[in-house]
Amino acid sequence: MSYVEMPGAKVPIRMWADPATIEGSALQQLQNVATLPWIKGLAVMPDVHYGKGATVGSVIAMHGAVCPAAVGVDIGCGMSAVRTSLTANDLPGDLSRLRSKIEQAIPVGRGMHDSPVDPGRLHGFGTSGWDGFWGRFDGVAEAVKFRAERAAKQMGTLGSGNHFVEVCTDTTGSVWLMLHSGSRNIGKELAEFHIGVAQRLPHNQGLVDRDLAVFVADTPQMAAYRNDLFWAQEYAKYNRTIMMALLKDVVRREFKKAKPTFEPEISAHHNYVAEERYDGMDLLVTRKGAIRAGSGEYGIIPGSMGTGSYIVKGLGNEKAFNSASHGAGRRMSRNAAKRRYTTKDLEEQTRGVECRKDSGVVDEIPGAYKPIEQVIDQQRDLVEVVAKLKQVVCVKG
Repeated sequence: MSYVEMPGAKVPIRMWADPATIEGSALQQLQNVATLPWIKGLAVMPDVHYGKGATVGSVIAMHGAVCPAAVGVDIGCGMSAVRTSLTANDLPGDLSRLRSKIEQAIPVGRGMHDSPVDPGRLHGFGTSGWDGFWGRFDGVAEAVKFRAERAAKQMGTLGSGNHFVEVCTDTTGSVWLMLHSGSRNIGKELAEFHIGVAQRLPHNQGLVDRDLAVFVADTPQMAAYRNDLFWAQEYAKYNRTIMMALLKDVVRREFKKAKPTFEPEISAHHNYVAEERYDGMDLLVTRKGAIRAGSGEYGIIPGSMGTGSYIVKGLGNEKAFNSASHGAGRRMSRNAAKRRYTTKDLEEQTRGVECRKDSGVVDEIPGAYKPIEQVIDQQRDLVEVVAKLKQVVCVKG
């Protein structure tokens, strides 16, 4: 489908979704964002749903301003995927051992490594820039400085919620590795600190929603946020890169006879800010639950823990600020999912997937998400499908 345009206070709202299917609270959030004085464009992805301040599935383009709550607390959250030389025929009938080995190598939930991962010991990991990255930690907000040791130990860990590590097969039988995570607790604490700062600034006192508080250009508060934001986005990317290296090592050991090789990784943030230029104007583009989909750029759009995912290539649609959805998107809240579904439902909806099937992940049940095929179909002018994946192992936080 092409987009539907709705009127907004300052800019039109371009929607790659059926407005009739969007909950009223999310529609109100979109209207709220469109009132911001700095807004230059607002694109809505087909996985749109209610979020904090701004909807998940929003692309918010502003001139000289950025909203930290719109970026969210998991700064730099995103996906990585890699196709391997393995095929479905290489996989054992019982995948429980493989899942267990992945969980041993990559801490999940609130877990962390006993000591920081040494990237120099990881197969194929490029350490260029690593020392400089950690050196820049001295320049982030004083409020999080005491978290340095935990940030180091959480580097290369999964987290919880909708984060996951998966082994998948595509329609040709190739085996893929895929994972989803962000900047862990250090990103969350940086985000919460700066959201608090923004909400106290005088220019934000008359906004329709205090969670839309912004930093504006040429102020010390904006400079401090941009510094910490871009550092956290880099942390998130390193986090995924290290996890992928750990995951590859597991696969090398478990499939030693097959001597697996790996294609170049596909990696994409979907909660982040980028400096981009449109119509001759420099903009700060916030993708809150959206990926960049510039012409020829690869991206990853996951479904849920039982429905599979898509590898896509961007079509460079500037009406959407070169963006696409970041996943299927939730159609009900976590609490609503827990009320509606049982562990028996979870077992039924994840049949054939080696994964947790206990009450702790019922809120991640496939039924709590929108149908991924429908979400893909609604953005055919944003991306083209390169591969369709189906998970056979899913490690949840």
